[in-house]
Amino acid sequence: MTRTRIAGLGSLLTGAALLAACSDPTGVSQDRLNVGTPSFAVAGATPMRLDQVNGTTNAVGNVILKGFNPTNPHRGDAIIATFFWVGSTNIITSVGDHLTNGTPVGNTYMLVDYVTAGGLSMATYVATNVQNFPDPYNEAQGGDSILVIQANLSSPITLGGVMLSSYQGVTVSLGAHRGATGSGSSVTTANVGAIPVNAGSLVYGVTMANRVVGVEPPASPFANVNNMSDPGSTLKIDGAYAAQAGAGTVDPQWQWFFNSESAWLATVLTLNPVATNLVFRTQPATTLPLATIPTVRVAIEDDLGNTMTNFSGTVTIAIGRNGGVVLPGTLSGTKTVPVVNGIATFSDLSIDQPGNGYTLRVTSSGLLGAESAAFNIGAF
Repeated sequence: MTRTRIAGLGSLLTGAALLAACSDPTGVSQDRLNVGTPSFAVAGATPMRLDQVNGTTNAVGNVILKGFNPTNPHRGDAIIATFFWVGSTNIITSVGDHLTNGTPVGNTYMLVDYVTAGGLSMATYVATNVQNFPDPYNEAQGGDSILVIQANLSSPITLGGVMLSSYQGVTVSLGAHRGATGSGSSVTTANVGAIPVNAGSLVYGVTMANRVVGVEPPASPFANVNNMSDPGSTLKIDGAYAAQAGAGTVDPQWQWFFNSESAWLATVLTLNPVATNLVFRTQPATTLPLATIPTVRVAIEDDLGNTMTNFSGTVTIAIGRNGGVVLPGTLSGTKTVPVVNGIATFSDLSIDQPGNGYTLRVTSSGLLGAESAAFNIGAF
């Protein structure tokens, strides 16, 4: 077996809504596809979860498109779209979304990795915090407002498709990712290699082969997204995902049961929770006027309460409620500090005027601020 690592391309392609389509844009069966439930490494893990799944393996021509029929994802979901086709060149010019009635939606889909081997190509795109489509919506209610994901191609294909999946939970951003290819003529491991994950991350992995044979998915905690193949036995694709409770590394591997020389492709990516909140870890305490307030510590956390140890930025502190009795108090000391390992530390603050019920308020760009518990400046 040989294996070649393919670096993530990391380019950003914004999609335009081009075609109005029926409720099933590709004309394939609307049966719901295989949806698995992940096992968690730790009890009470992340609420990130698989929401909606769909796909097709019969795309031809200059577009690959599929709707989430019969049920739209939820607004705020992350959508992962893995496109695949017969050919050895990346011919996708843009990826976008629209409704089946032709209304543009306008979410941004980022190319994560493109891999090619054995005369096949596979490209995975991600959009986070998707918006601007009906939610809730189910085509059984009538109308034609199913969300459609579409890749536009620079040249026509004879066979291709897409695996769609959406994930509901906390706000996420693209984390580590990697693609690889390889080949074999017997039982063969498709192994991209280990990648790091943060606490609360979602991991998505997909593999594809140029032969329709058996495939064993990654072990627990991974669960199935979908397993697809075309009727002509030209290509097979298998997707899996896992919601990770703790930080560490993950190394999903598939076993392909080849019986002649065949090629495999694979991509693994992580969606990491983003920093959203400031939280007082150590509250200010009652202190004499002009004396140094005992060290105040503020954490940067995601929606799950995980400390974002990789956060890069600063936090600014100020008086929230001014409790000065005679005159308003003034806060002195270093009021803007860098975040180190997810914690902002204020160690030289003081307030000059006595009073009761002071509070401190912290802010940081793009994060939800926080106000401290009340404290006094004066005699203990």
